[in-house]
Amino acid sequence: MMKCDVLIVGSGIAALQLAKHLMRDYHVRIITKSLKTHSNSYLAQGGIAAPLAPDDSIILHVQDTLNAGRFTQHEDSVYSFIKEGKNAIEQLIAEGAPFDTDPKGQLLLGMEGAHQSRRIVHCGGDQTGKQIIDFLLQQVFPYVEWLENEFVYDLIVDETTHRCIGVKSISHDGTIQKMYAEHVVFATGGVGGIYEFSSNDPTVVGDGLAIAYRHGVAVADVEFIQFHPTLFYKDGKAKGLISEAVRGEGARLVNDCGYYFMEGIHPLKELAPRHVVAQAIFDEMRKGRNVYLDISRVSYFEQKFPTISQFCEKQGISISSGKIPVAPGCHFIMGGIVTDSVGRTTLPHFYAIGEVAFSGVHGANRLASNSLLEGLVFGRRLASWIKSDRSSLSATPNTEKNWPTAELKPSFPIKDEIRKLNMERVGIVRHQQALNEHVRWLEQFHLSYWLTHSLDQMEKEDIQTLFMLVTSYLISQGAIKRRESRGGHFRSDFPLEDERWRQKTIMQQMNDYGWGKQHECIEIEAYA
Repeated sequence: MMKCDVLIVGSGIAALQLAKHLMRDYHVRIITKSLKTHSNSYLAQGGIAAPLAPDDSIILHVQDTLNAGRFTQHEDSVYSFIKEGKNAIEQLIAEGAPFDTDPKGQLLLGMEGAHQSRRIVHCGGDQTGKQIIDFLLQQVFPYVEWLENEFVYDLIVDETTHRCIGVKSISHDGTIQKMYAEHVVFATGGVGGIYEFSSNDPTVVGDGLAIAYRHGVAVADVEFIQFHPTLFYKDGKAKGLISEAVRGEGARLVNDCGYYFMEGIHPLKELAPRHVVAQAIFDEMRKGRNVYLDISRVSYFEQKFPTISQFCEKQGISISSGKIPVAPGCHFIMGGIVTDSVGRTTLPHFYAIGEVAFSGVHGANRLASNSLLEGLVFGRRLASWIKSDRSSLSATPNTEKNWPTAELKPSFPIKDEIRKLNMERVGIVRHQQALNEHVRWLEQFHLSYWLTHSLDQMEKEDIQTLFMLVTSYLISQGAIKRRESRGGHFRSDFPLEDERWRQKTIMQQMNDYGWGKQHECIEIEAYA
């Protein structure tokens, strides 16, 4: 029997930060469905936000975070998040993290959209995610157990104690394994892989959300999807991220008529909140126009953005031309598995941190460069809570929950069809008719049936497709329910923010018979 103290699913910044603070006191096992560097954290270009400049402050960073999130967050939660985030960055600096500095050794602080101050720290220009993950891996790797290419597809729940005691996984050779732990943590990332255009690692398709929902764990606000304004776009395909930092250094958005269209849309122009910029680009493209980043005003572009420069050259776009073709694509989900302030969910001994979690700090739209900060803060918070937990329940099952054997054979669509329809119907611009049509299309695949039956006999590819369909369904239902536009959720039939919805959270929770109730308003509290 494979047992450990803490089992972490995922290998991004939240997972590594948690492992770092537990590894010397606990047997920690990290499981990842691909390689350890295949995470959204590793791909992050923009940097990490923290109020480190003399003319900046925690209060200003809080204000920017609340404004970007359209004021759906609790201010106290955001304040503690930013305060702890600043401390986490200062700790990384003290440990020797490779943040960029000027010749005098002072931190180079960048500007990004919706920030009042220069507060973005970078590593290697546009290689922040890679270099920070490599830095944490050096600290963590020798002290934890790693399982790569291991696909976690289910939780193990003890029916006697009603607590999570482990996971089921499929190895690269098709072997099913059961792994038990005192504490099971999902740090599985977001949902970008369910959309046609995405900045995410292609393995990130919402597994964590679907698995949690299957076990009656509450999920919330999943309709809030951030579409990054500037993905590299060529031949009808989005192929990689062009960091917000490029606009922070002076790049402007221009259509193929030579019109700088952000001029009349928002006072911050190219540095407006991401949902504003993404919708503006989407509108231009719907009119049949191409959109470019004009980088002619960015000095020393290749030195500041070496990764982007090399990528563009490989794609046949010369940086010397001064223009990079772009389009918006799925980047980040603000909602997720409902957690309290340390990462506990509605299922005892099951936790969620990072992008997969609905921690409440991002609201309706995440502020640029707050994502890696979230991983650092909540990874450390959960580690502190686990260290203080004095429960000594065994992770050996008394009565393990058994699912009925499925009699149906799965007949699912191809993944590219799911991605295409998600982009069209529950993407940047949404409408009741298209959303209803999408839900009807999803329901024909008997999702409720598969959620309430054993997955042990299913092929790995079918399970992954099922999770994509379930996640798509949850997002669609949330988008139907929220009859307003706010942040990362835009309804063309309800195009304005509605104050009555500001403090409403759409929570979805499954019962034993399939799709569960949807609650418009719920207070998020700590769960024992």
